[in-house]
Amino acid sequence: MRHLVKGATIAAAVSVTASMAVAEYPERPITMVIPYGPGGATDISARTISEPLTTAVDNPLVMVNRTGAGGATGSVSVQNANPDGYTMLFARVGSHTVNPAMKATLPYTLDDFRFVGVYEINPVACAVHPDSGYDSMEELVAEVNANPGTVSYSSSGVGSLLHLAGAMMLREFGVENPVESAIHIPLKGGGAAATAVLNGTATFICTNSSALASFVTNEQLKPLVVTTAEPVVGFDAPTSADLDMPQLQRLVGWTGIAGPDGLPDDIAATWGEWLAEATSDEEFVSKMEARGSVIRLMDPVESQEFIETQYEVFRELVDDLGMRIEG
Repeated sequence: MRHLVKGATIAAAVSVTASMAVAEYPERPITMVIPYGPGGATDISARTISEPLTTAVDNPLVMVNRTGAGGATGSVSVQNANPDGYTMLFARVGSHTVNPAMKATLPYTLDDFRFVGVYEINPVACAVHPDSGYDSMEELVAEVNANPGTVSYSSSGVGSLLHLAGAMMLREFGVENPVESAIHIPLKGGGAAATAVLNGTATFICTNSSALASFVTNEQLKPLVVTTAEPVVGFDAPTSADLDMPQLQRLVGWTGIAGPDGLPDDIAATWGEWLAEATSDEEFVSKMEARGSVIRLMDPVESQEFIETQYEVFRELVDDLGMRIEG
């Protein structure tokens, strides 16, 4: 009987200790890895949400830019971290759905991470120069099909979201093989890609609506389509719902937070609560919406499903068109 009592006492002590350990998280500052450079979309999003998020966490968040290899360097540093919630990642569409779909030798997969919340959606829009003569994607696609090799689209580089977006948009509108029928013009950065359409080097561009907002407002570029079901403020163009093309809704940018695979359930749930508080901050929402973002919080389960579904759509497209990057 003494052994039973002693065992019960030890079990109770372990339970109390474990409860205390959970209740005490976080006991120290949390390192938040931004896998892209200062001033970019991911960096701006991360640093904007860090203000209300720090209040929710009630502990310091150490923001660290670890750049390189299109987001892979910073992602790997979190992949290899202890899954205790003290090293977390600002994951992005480029690093966690485009890269895994496009790059054959990426040093990680989606299974190496646990997503605790996607909080920002960036609609993708396609645009042309106002003097291009094209008033719709249907007209643009008709030209591609009638005269292969005469229509081009610019991107921020081979393997980028813009590269994939241009090909996917043409494919969805009926171009059987956009890799052969349209010309891809890879450039260094989204700014250069937009400028290429402005100066006539490229026919069109598909990128985050936030990157095009000022050009559209100034009537330097004309939007032809937005991929969200809902209209995007300032973009007088058909939506995926208007066109009855729900698959286009998978073609969006996003930002979320992830930890290494093995992150405990309770820590993931805690992050979900913190993000709910941070994304309800009116000042944060106002700042992000002014940049063209849609603030929509997904819980850990919905986030994982959303990211995996987008990855499957992108991977299937890459496989069908032979767009995978080797080496």
